[in-house]
Formats: sequence, C-alpha cells, structure tokens
Amino acid sequence: MSRFVKLNQIFIAQIILIIHVLKCFSVGKLTKILHSSEFCPINDDLMITKYILNIYSIHTACFLNYLLAFSCFIIFCSWQVSKTMKEDADEDIAKYDGSFSSMVYVCEFLMIICYLLIYILFLTRHLLKKKTCFYMSLMPVGKWEVEPLKENKVPGDLGLVLKSRAKHHAIAALLNRPFAFKDKPLIVQYEVNFQDGIDCGGAYIKLLSDSEDLDLDQFHDRTPYTIMFGPDKCGEDYKLHFIFRHKNPLNGDVEEKHAKRPDVDLKKIYTDKKTHLYTLVLNPDNSYEIFIDQSSVSRGSLLTDVVPPVNPPKEVDDPKDSKPEDWDERAKIPDPEAVKPDDWDEDAPAKVPDPDAVKPEGWLDDEPEFVSEPTAEKPDDWDEEMDGEWEAPQVPNPACSAAPGCGEWKPPMISNPQYKGKWKAPLIDNTNFQGVWSPRKITNPDYFEDLHPFRMESFRAVGLELWSMTSDIYFDNFIITSEKEVADRWAADSWGLKKLVASANEPGVLSQLALAAEERPWLWVVYILTVGLPIGLAVLFCWPKVWAASVLECHCPAEFQQSDTPACSFLILKTLISLFRCV
Repeated sequence: MSRFVKLNQIFIAQIILIIHVLKCFSVGKLTKILHSSEFCPINDDLMITKYILNIYSIHTACFLNYLLAFSCFIIFCSWQVSKTMKEDADEDIAKYDGSFSSMVYVCEFLMIICYLLIYILFLTRHLLKKKTCFYMSLMPVGKWEVEPLKENKVPGDLGLVLKSRAKHHAIAALLNRPFAFKDKPLIVQYEVNFQDGIDCGGAYIKLLSDSEDLDLDQFHDRTPYTIMFGPDKCGEDYKLHFIFRHKNPLNGDVEEKHAKRPDVDLKKIYTDKKTHLYTLVLNPDNSYEIFIDQSSVSRGSLLTDVVPPVNPPKEVDDPKDSKPEDWDERAKIPDPEAVKPDDWDEDAPAKVPDPDAVKPEGWLDDEPEFVSEPTAEKPDDWDEEMDGEWEAPQVPNPACSAAPGCGEWKPPMISNPQYKGKWKAPLIDNTNFQGVWSPRKITNPDYFEDLHPFRMESFRAVGLELWSMTSDIYFDNFIITSEKEVADRWAADSWGLKKLVASANEPGVLSQLALAAEERPWLWVVYILTVGLPIGLAVLFCWPKVWAASVLECHCPAEFQQSDTPACSFLILKTLISLFRCV
C-alpha cells in the first residue's frame, strides 16, 4: 500500500472523528501541538533533527484564535511511531507504546474547512520537497512527548522524551538518503538525560538497515539494524553498547559483534541527572572510538576488539577425533606403596566436649528455656479438626533472664586434638602421564577472511526501540555525519550550551561543602582544622611576639613570664605540638 493511500485513509478517519466530536458544545479549550521535524542537509554528509513545539489554547468564542490554531495544524515529519506488537511478551505490554499524547477537540464546522486546506497544503509540500512525512493519529495512545528538560532548561530548546515506564517504545525517522560505508568515516552523536535516574532500561539508538521491506510502522525489536549504540543499565550492570551486525560472506548469515567494555566507571552518568553526549566514530581503517562528553572512553579495532571475532579461526578441532581409552591425564597419582599408620583413627570426631569446662554458678537446670505465653488465647475460628490441637506460642522463660542459663547444661565443644580424618595415600608423580588430551586440528571449512568489516550494510533510518522501568528519558540533537569537526561544532552549539546552563545553576563550593556536612557532621571538624591550623601556624611563625603575648598568661608559669627568656616560647610550642598530636 503506498504512503499516499495511507495518508488518505488517515485523513478520512480523522474527518469522521471531527464530525463525531462536533456534537460537543461545551469544550472550553483547544490544545494544539505542532511537531515539525525534518532532516536538513548542512553539508554533503550532515543530517540534523530540529524540533518545534507550539501549544495554543483557545476559547470556543474566539474566531480568530481558531484560525491561528489551524494554521499550525498537526504535521509530524521524519519521526514515526511504531504500531506493531512485540513477540514473546504478555499481551498487556506487547504493544509498543509509541505515539505522541495529543488530543484535538473541535466544536465548529469552520474547523473542517481549515483542515481541508491544511491537508491540501501538506500534499503540495510533500510533492514539491519530496519529504517522507505523514500524519499521526489524533487519538491519545502514546507516551512520547516533545518538551524541555525538567532542570537546567535552555530557553526554546526541546527534546524527545520517553514518558511511560514498564512499556515497549519504538519510534524511528528516515534519513534523506542512505548512508553507505565506503571511504568516509561514520560519526553518530546524540544526547541523553536520565532525568529521574534509571533503574533498568536503555537509551541506545539503532541505525536501521537499508532493506526493501523496511516499514517504520512495523518497527520492533527484530527489525534488522546495522549498528546499535548507546547506554544501557539494569541493576548494577552499567553498559555502553556498540554492536554491529556482520554478514558472513560464505553463507550470508548475520551475527552480532560486541565491542569491548569501556575502561571507565559509567555509574555517574546514569545517576547525576545531567545531559550527556554520546559519540561513536567509525573509520574506514576498521578503527573505532567512543566518546562520552567529548572524552574518549573506549577505542579499538573491528578486527581484534569485538566478540565474537569477525574472522573465524583457520583451524578447528576435528569433531571426529576422540581420546584413546588408555590415555592417562593424571599428573599425580596416590602412592601405591603407602600404608596407613596403626595409630590413625578415622572414626575420631572432629569436635569433643571441653573437659575443662565448668557449669556456671546459678544455672537453672530445672527451668525450660522457653515457656508457653500465659496470656495467649485460642482464636475463635480455630478448628481442631482442620488445624490440629491448639498450642500457645512459646516465649523466652522470664526466670532465665537473671540466670546464666536454663535447661540441661552441656559443656561447649572444642576441636578434637586427636582428629585426623579419613586417611589418604600421599600423591606422587605419575610416570605414565601423557598430558591433557586435545583433539587434532583440521582446516576450518567455514573459514573466511574479511579484512574490511567497516563496509557494513548501509542504513537509511534512525530508531529508538526501548524498554525502560523509568520514565522521562530525554533525547536530543541527533547527528549523523562523516566529519568529526562538524559533530564537534554541532555539540558546541547544542550540548555545550546545556553544559554551561547546568554549570551556572550548580551551587558554589561553599554551598557544596555545607551540603556535604549536613549529611556527614564530622566534616565540620575537618573544615575547622583545615582552616584553623594554617592560620595558627602562620601567626606563630610570622608574628611570634604577638602570638606569645596573647597566650603567655594562659600557658606560662609566672617565673617564665618575668624572665623574658626563650623558655616560655619553647613551652608554648611544646603545648601546641601536644595539642596537634591529640587532635
């Protein structure tokens, strides 16, 4: 079915919906969301996504505002929500929770006329610009939003936000042309903010393969992709995925290749609720590098640093080879000439009562350790035929609280000095040892050598296919380019601005120290010593007479004060050293 046929069907369905809601005469406001998004070529290899969101609230009595609202009717380009069902999942969560939450209430016939005009303008725009756009349904069935950050907002800046938790989400956007892996690098970059932290879920993107049957309406977890990249976390397992799908040149099988884990601790980026920038650089020489906030966290080669390896081994174990029955792999064997000593008692227990233990004085032998609770009563609904004979619950014997113990006294157990355990002959070298057996090697029938894994299958769409136990995951500023400098400039104008706003809103050093001391009061002692000791030492060595005069009366005997000798200064210094050691 062509896209224009789909558009006409959607249009007819929405006209029916408009006629249906014309019956409503008491609507007070109309909320209109305009979400316009398109990939715009900045240079030959750059594609960016722009988001625009305007909300109009109008009263039914205002004719001019109706016209204003419908001049900004819903046109949603590039980002396309999935409408399929996830396999191998419960029915109540199998549907991808993917459309934008928006509802339009119309109460005047004039709106239908405006809508017809907008529809004609949209088709004309589509034909002239040849953009892949579509109308989204007016029904509020999704949990994606376009909105600003909760904290550290940049005026006028909006992002794509995953709004629901414990749901499957899928949304994708077509590129204006496929990306072919030839002689230019691939740079993928975007921003993520876990605004409420993250318990379990991902924020990775998929570059969807350029296949003939690619249908973004049916985008799901099994839609073929070329590269998957981005953060993922569940429990205490913090990941940063870089996965690419490699096609076997012999049989055409496709296998996922996982890059090695980054060498840095990723926990902070999942918990600090800040916007982080993720960048993947893939070069034609098969090298790759991953950046977080423009700092390198992992690098390697597609040939040597992925699991499983791109190229299989030249030789493999012969599946027909088997170990001979007389093959001896034992490096050590029991000494056949060893004899168990006559005094070796294998039956001796490991623990014996302490012969030197004495029963404590006041031990109550006749008192039980537990007694029935005297105030307990049998429940009214107790059925002895069904529940058995009722017994009061047992509680500690109050008579034992003042005694060292109750009941039969037994001496404590200690290790038995005579215990030796089961006797075993000592081990000696095996003269027949032949080593660990391994099957012989044969040429791998499935061997191939691909020296250019960079030349992957081209892709023509970007998708987010996610499951998350946390909502309000913020995405923004996706960029795909072949020039690292372009990605850096794009980051400076977008993520860099967010970083500046966040830095400006952070509390000062003194506020951070005070906040830390509220959680750990002992830090006040550290603060006082850190500030007070340098000041005291500075006064001592720079103005010794002033300092000595101020403490002379308190720390020097009268005979030292009158003698005007260095003995008092020595005594004061000794006192200070003693105080410092005490602290």
